[in-house]
Amino acid sequence: MAANTVYKANARYLMGSPSKVRPVADLVRNKPYTEALAILDHLPNKGAGLIKKVLVSAASNALNKNRKLAEDMLYVKEVQVNDGPRLRRVWFRARGRADMLVKQMCHISVAVDEIARAEA
Repeated sequence: MAANTVYKANARYLMGSPSKVRPVADLVRNKPYTEALAILDHLPNKGAGLIKKVLVSAASNALNKNRKLAEDMLYVKEVQVNDGPRLRRVWFRARGRADMLVKQMCHISVAVDEIARAEA
């Protein structure tokens, strides 16, 4: 494999506010893969489940492309949570008025890399 290969996974158009998912992403950034999974398993946030799904996908991409790797050799190099489009819905109120109900979406991208390469 090339020396600068980083294994990535993306999930787009996820229903979740980016401002609520970013603090969860900060908890697992630059952590070993197994430790990051343990952290995400024990968090009650919805964002933890969304990030875990993308993280497992990135790790399986790494293990699939490079058969010499094991889960213990991976760490979370990068986690990005970006804004997605907003769904706007009309929320009908009293006296014939209406408010806008805005449902936010986010895009999550995760990159994992080998621990040995990070130290070298």
